[in-house]
Amino acid sequence: MAANNRRMSGKKGAQVGSGGQRRRGLEGKGPTPPAEMRKGHAKQRAAQAKARRAQGRTTQRRGGRSASELVVGRNPVVEALRGGVPASTLYVQQFIDNDERVREALQLAAERGGINLMEAPRPELDRMTNGLNHQGLVLQVPPYEYAHPEDLVAAAHDEGEDPLIVALDGVTDPRNLGAVVRSVSAFGGHGVLVPERRAAGMTAGAWKTSAGTAARTPVARATNLTRALEAYKKAGVLVVGLAADGEAELSDVEALDGPVVIVVGSEGKGLSRLVGETCDVRVRIPMPGGAESLNAGVAAGIVLYEAARRRS
Repeated sequence: MAANNRRMSGKKGAQVGSGGQRRRGLEGKGPTPPAEMRKGHAKQRAAQAKARRAQGRTTQRRGGRSASELVVGRNPVVEALRGGVPASTLYVQQFIDNDERVREALQLAAERGGINLMEAPRPELDRMTNGLNHQGLVLQVPPYEYAHPEDLVAAAHDEGEDPLIVALDGVTDPRNLGAVVRSVSAFGGHGVLVPERRAAGMTAGAWKTSAGTAARTPVARATNLTRALEAYKKAGVLVVGLAADGEAELSDVEALDGPVVIVVGSEGKGLSRLVGETCDVRVRIPMPGGAESLNAGVAAGIVLYEAARRRS
C-alpha cells in the first residue's frame, strides 16, 4: 500500500539518461566574443557610453528645426505664395466662395508644384487655426531647417573666402531677420546667426521679407549666443559689435576685410551685457542727422556694405 502511495504522490523519480545534455555541455561554444560585446562587461558599458556621446554630438551639430506654421486668411496666404514662402499644403474650405484671391492662391500653388491641395470642411479649419478668421484658406509652412553655427564658417572656407556673418542679439521682429538675411545675401555674406530663445526665427514673415534670399542664405541657431561667439573667436573670426557708444567708428575698423562676425542688437536695448563683453571691438555708425538708433536691418546693411566694399 505504501508503495502504491509513493507511485501516486506525483513526485518524479530519477530520470533515465541525460537526454543529451551532458554531451551538449561538452561541446565547444565557439570563440570568446570581445569584451565590448559581452553583456554587462565594463568595456561594453564604456563603448555604449562613447556611442551615446557621439550621438549627442551629432544631434548638437545640427541647428535644429522650427515648428511648422500656419498662414491664415486669403490676403496673407496669397502674399505668402507670391513671396516664395515655402509651403507644404494649401487647405481650402469646402464650398468656398471662389473669388479672385482664392483663384490666385490655387493658381500659384499649382504653378509652384510640390504643394498639396486639400479640401476641408469649415469646422476642421476652425479647429486647425484655433478659431481664427481663416476665410477658407490656410497655408501650412514646413519647419525651417537651421544650420549649425560652425557651418557658416565652414561654408566660407569651402569657397576660399573669409567668413562674413551677421549675428542678431535680442532681435524679435521676424521682418528684421528677413531684412538682414536679404542684406547678407546682397553683399556676399555667408549666413546669419540667431539665438534659440527670445529671438526672431525663420517664420513666414521672415521668409517674405527676405524676398526669396532665405532659400540660399543659411540661418544658424545657437543654444547660447555668447558661447557661439567665443567659438568664432577661437576660430580666428573677429567679433564686431554695433553700439551707439562704441569706442571706434565704422570707418576706423580695418579688420572688416578679414574674417568677421557683425553683432547687431535690438533697436531699443542694443547689445546685451554678456554679448557686448564678448565682442573684440564695439563700433558706432556715425549719424549726422541725430537719430539715436537704427533699425537692425538697416544697421546690418550699412556695415555689410562697408565690408563688401573693402573686400572688392
